[in-house]
Amino acid sequence: MSKLGAVVAEAAYEAQVARAIATLQAELPTLFDQDLTYDIYTQDIFFQDPVNTFKGKFNYRIIFWTLRFHGRLFFTTLGFDLHRVEQTSPDTIRADWTVRGRLRLPWQAQIWFNGYSLYRLNAQGYIDRHIDTWDRPPGEILRQFLPGKSTAKNL
Repeated sequence: MSKLGAVVAEAAYEAQVARAIATLQAELPTLFDQDLTYDIYTQDIFFQDPVNTFKGKFNYRIIFWTLRFHGRLFFTTLGFDLHRVEQTSPDTIRADWTVRGRLRLPWQAQIWFNGYSLYRLNAQGYIDRHIDTWDRPPGEILRQFLPGKSTAKNL
């Protein structure tokens, strides 16, 4: 590749990364309310969290649809607080967040957990890998549902 070609490729990469970051900042806070745009992800995106592992944009879209559907069904309030989105290395974006909600139960169980998402970027600046890490295991988070066990405040 010529020097000019390399400069053009690098500029295109940086523009796509900036677009990915801006899209994540705009869309993640509303992921329980509205669908995302999926043009910043590759067709074969890999996703993993403490409960799910799969590959493919179709499955990726389904997981977010499922979150919205079950969120509306089981929660009276449900929020995704995005604390920060930043590029932590040339091929990685990190998003720090908190999920919080109140279940449709007579004792109004509250749930909350913190986590972060790591998004790996391919050579063109598109996200090809999304790994979520939660601050507690799923079983511990589910125990918040039990009467008298809720620890969330000020939802």
